[in-house]
Amino acid sequence: MISKPKGTVDLIKTDSKYYKYISDVFDAYCEKYNYKFIRTPIFEASELFHRGVGDSSDIVRKETYDFKDRGDRNITLRPEGTAGVVRSFIENKMYADVIQPVKLYYNGTMYRYERPQSGRLREFTQLGVEIFGSNDPLIDAEIISLPINIYNSLGIENTVVKINSLGDNESRENYKKALKEYIKPHLNDLCSDCKERFEKNPLRILDCKIDKDSDILKNAPKISNYLSDKSKSHFKKVIEYLELLEINYEINENLVRGLDYYTDTVFEIETNLKELGTANVLGAGGRYNNLVQDLGGPETPAVGFALGIDRLIAILKLKEINIPIKNEIDAYIMYVNETEKEKAIYLNQNLRLNGFISEINSLNKTLKAQFKEADRYNAKYLIILNSEDFKESLITIKDNITKEEEKIKELDLIEYLDTHL
Repeated sequence: MISKPKGTVDLIKTDSKYYKYISDVFDAYCEKYNYKFIRTPIFEASELFHRGVGDSSDIVRKETYDFKDRGDRNITLRPEGTAGVVRSFIENKMYADVIQPVKLYYNGTMYRYERPQSGRLREFTQLGVEIFGSNDPLIDAEIISLPINIYNSLGIENTVVKINSLGDNESRENYKKALKEYIKPHLNDLCSDCKERFEKNPLRILDCKIDKDSDILKNAPKISNYLSDKSKSHFKKVIEYLELLEINYEINENLVRGLDYYTDTVFEIETNLKELGTANVLGAGGRYNNLVQDLGGPETPAVGFALGIDRLIAILKLKEINIPIKNEIDAYIMYVNETEKEKAIYLNQNLRLNGFISEINSLNKTLKAQFKEADRYNAKYLIILNSEDFKESLITIKDNITKEEEKIKELDLIEYLDTHL
């Protein structure tokens, strides 16, 4: 027997219904917020992620699925959604669109080669949004409020936004210099990854999962002391808008996020479920005002966030949150002979085209077995065909709850179900 690869899942039965429900809620909210759907390729030129995500990020260094295609081109399965959307924004010249800012949302599969664990897979689905063209702090607040409202509507409450500012280019460079001067005497006391980050991206040391509780990192210089006046003003306004929107937040000055492209606002949204352990981050994002230009486009401010749908499914199941999963059909059409079967096939399509969920027997079951199957489908109505009734264009319809039945004209079937359902 061939099994699925390690770190992947089959979304079937209840899980698939959770997946669809979460996706539908996400899509509905994005449309209310006036975002437009975008779909980008699952694989892209490796250079996109090496330049966009950053060579010093753990994703590129350790986790990307890289390969050469038959044309000897370096290809990477996308590990995150932002870089591909930015590439599309530039390639399709969306920066020239009449309506600005450009607001996009996506739903796609991502790939990272990491140790599979609860809430973290090698193949996973991210839902995300990106906004291009505005540096207004209200956009930062909007892109944080969107997932909060989605979580609330799913029944996931008591979330908190962990937020920080990495500052603009000037702020970051000043802080990097100060951080390196502080870290250098302590470098041998940190993990091997931190030693490598020291040269490539010292800010990532603050996000180290191994040394995060060490006194060295706890006593490190705070980036807030190195922010430019412009970055301080921007971050202050973001916080004011979050308070205006009554969004629960905490400032965490060690929060830097794992991708190299972030500037100014960065955030993570956490839940307080102890059962999740370290997998309690529901979604994250921030500003990346330099990325469009770094990838060959014009100078364009941008901000985005992404959430993992697989982790949300786990949380909904863990909290036993009931969602409106439909486990019933509107009608089950029953027949015995070939003449009735032909009529059943016709009626079944007619019902479906008119918006009803209907089913017929396709396993040559007896009438008694069809009654049992209708019950397994939780059919609300039974449509029982009889060749003799066809002479008068009649069909029998039975309420499967009250067990009441009546004969109606075939032409009245749609109207009948519209009225009773």
